[in-house]
Amino acid sequence: MAHWLLKSEPHKYSWDMMVSDGRTHWDGVRNHQAAINLKAMKVGDTAFFYHSNEGKEIVGIVKIVKTAYPDPGDPAGRFVMVDVAPVRPVKSFVTLAQMKADPRLADLALIRQSRLSVVPVSDEHWDIILKLAGE
Repeated sequence: MAHWLLKSEPHKYSWDMMVSDGRTHWDGVRNHQAAINLKAMKVGDTAFFYHSNEGKEIVGIVKIVKTAYPDPGDPAGRFVMVDVAPVRPVKSFVTLAQMKADPRLADLALIRQSRLSVVPVSDEHWDIILKLAGE
């Protein structure tokens, strides 16, 4: 099982909306590297749900429930989307500042490639972040 981080601007799609919906498609990704990451996801993989721009913090955990399929919002047919479902909120939000301050997370893709909306998270980083979240 692999781990990921999905970024969402809370005014567009928040954790509360994710929980209310119970399941959603993760669409609108238009960066080629982020799209490659979506294509690598498998059913059962888990991802941190990260509020970007406002809050800048990990607020929950979701699971991948459907692998990559064409994003109908892309008329050229180059980009894909996946389906995700909420697992649980994290006990304590983990801020970007906390992650940047932790030397163990220096090579976390979120920090190294901050503009990407979908990034992989290593098992080691996953465990560190879970501990920071009080899990």
